[in-house]
Amino acid sequence: MSEHPTDADKAQRPTLTTSAGAPVGDNQNSLTAGPRGPLLLQDYQLVEKLSHQNRERIPERVVHAKGWGAFGTLTVTSTEVTKYTNAKLFNAIGKQTDLLVRFSTVAGEQGAADAERDVRGFSIKFYTEDGNWDLVGNNTPVFFVRDPYKFPDFIRTQKRHPKTNLRSPTAMWDFWSLSPESLHQVTILFSDRGLPVSPMHMNGYGSHTFSMWNDAGERVWVKFHFKTQQGHQHYTNDEANAVIGNSRESYQEALYGAIDGGRFPKWTMYVQVMTQAQANETAFNPFDLTKVWPHADFPLIEVGEMELNRNPDNYFAEIEQAAFSPSNIVKGISFSPDKMLQARIFSYADAHRHRLGAHYEALPVNQPKVPVNHYHKDGLLRFFAANKNVDAYYEPNSFGGPVEDPSYLEPPMEVDGVAKRWNHREGNEDYAQPRALFQLMDDAQKGRLFANMAGAMHGIPQFIIDRWTDHLDKVDPAYAAGVKAALAAMDEAHETDETEKHVDAMALHPVK
Repeated sequence: MSEHPTDADKAQRPTLTTSAGAPVGDNQNSLTAGPRGPLLLQDYQLVEKLSHQNRERIPERVVHAKGWGAFGTLTVTSTEVTKYTNAKLFNAIGKQTDLLVRFSTVAGEQGAADAERDVRGFSIKFYTEDGNWDLVGNNTPVFFVRDPYKFPDFIRTQKRHPKTNLRSPTAMWDFWSLSPESLHQVTILFSDRGLPVSPMHMNGYGSHTFSMWNDAGERVWVKFHFKTQQGHQHYTNDEANAVIGNSRESYQEALYGAIDGGRFPKWTMYVQVMTQAQANETAFNPFDLTKVWPHADFPLIEVGEMELNRNPDNYFAEIEQAAFSPSNIVKGISFSPDKMLQARIFSYADAHRHRLGAHYEALPVNQPKVPVNHYHKDGLLRFFAANKNVDAYYEPNSFGGPVEDPSYLEPPMEVDGVAKRWNHREGNEDYAQPRALFQLMDDAQKGRLFANMAGAMHGIPQFIIDRWTDHLDKVDPAYAAGVKAALAAMDEAHETDETEKHVDAMALHPVK
């Protein structure tokens, strides 16, 4: 084959155009006043190429910036859940709903390594017949804080120090040691499950408490679970460091490669259900994001199987521009008094409007697969077709514009109490559930937990270490003792290493 396409080759290929559709006659040479220049400003094709290149990046997500995604389906395998919800995507065994999943790390920027110890985002966009349902969760069933007032502060501790521009372990552990509600999530993070080998080898959770309602107007509280069918596999810190030394894109390689090779990953979807009467009797706040619901009391109910079977054709268009928000719900699924969820209903959609523009949900990857009828007008990037009914640009109107359908109203949600700033720690027991998790671990798992946590804490101020291990002692004295012992071993190893360096230096440069 010749280096350059022949005229015959070119005749079989589509004609290159500008973004306005104008055919391009020469895409190799800029327009100049002579063979040596200068350039002419009227070369609109050159201006278009350069200006578009300058805008090929959009602001990265404040959190969950590094991500990997794919398309697939949810296939219903049980209709037991239909007694609790009239959501149409669950109403028949074998029914399939198209979906998009985006996995991500929380703290790292877009250039961060995939195999870093971090919580993983696990977000799903279901393209249902009633519009899009977004389940925006993580690979952990809990989170670090229960009150959204603390979320911006927590995220700042995961980002770079304003002076050094480096990640700050001191800030991270200072915040956690002053926020005992983080014990549960931190224990998971520094356990084996804090470092999965790939997106396929971890569970996904809605994490928050949501609700479902049926045709009778009965509401129940629910949690969503996606259990990996590939099994759990995890890296140790040393193994992850070796992986990062070879590739910073190990998750992308694994997910893309598996689907490209026909090894489609699968998860089983379950829900837990709690009635209002049960919620009134629980010893813990069932709407607290730092708590799980015991499976013995609220067993998993199978819903279906999620399979990922198609890689994106264009990563930027279909994964980077994908926008998930808990505000996207469908008939039969709704919210709860979970304070973190209530805040995310606003903050996620608001983040997308800032990052992608007011019309981000009209982008192909975010667009529902059902007709969209609304009265939103104009603004930046109003790129979709205009409403053909030009007289119906407000509501109510007399010109045939879209109107509400009361059949989609959900039943009222009971609330109780008075509006005030409630103490988010008062009445909350933050040690019992981390204790139960810790006591489920075998000795080898506990040993790795101690080493992982000590490694992340090594070198921070001692008063912060003391404050944190005081919390661990309240979880289980063995937990605190194990972390303290691991820290002492690291200090000893560090001192030995420094001594050896000094001896080596003296041998190279003896005192005369």
